[in-house]
Amino acid sequence: MKILITYDSVSPNRNTEKIANAMGEVLRGKGFEVDCPDVTHVDNATVKNYDCVIAGSPTMAFSATIPIKEFLEGFAPNEFSGKFAAAFDTRVKSRLSGAAAKGIQKRLEKLGFKIAMPSLAAYVEGSTGKNDFQLKEGELEKAKKFAEDFAQAIQV
Repeated sequence: MKILITYDSVSPNRNTEKIANAMGEVLRGKGFEVDCPDVTHVDNATVKNYDCVIAGSPTMAFSATIPIKEFLEGFAPNEFSGKFAAAFDTRVKSRLSGAAAKGIQKRLEKLGFKIAMPSLAAYVEGSTGKNDFQLKEGELEKAKKFAEDFAQAIQV
């Protein structure tokens, strides 16, 4: 089974990329063929070659980044009917931060994907002024567990 994990990562620490790569590592270890490119390096025409898509973004202004939104808007409704998907984001742990994964998941559903499991929120901490956010302790492990659960969910 072929899985695409695509993401946008905007902080200098590349937190969202780290989460994506941790998930990819686990899924490869489970025998899946996994590609894990930054969304700016994904050719929309090739997405149909994947059996599953996991898409993620940092939460910026309560939402996903523009590159992830544009990527997901580049497909027709129900274009991926029957294929599995999941969403993830990185965000500050606050009830005021919003959740990029919520919007990503809604768009994946409109594209016809079957959502394999609830989205993953990976939390960051740091300073907004310096944009020096880092993953909180335990978040990479949480991403790896998410990937393990995703692997179980798609093997029906």
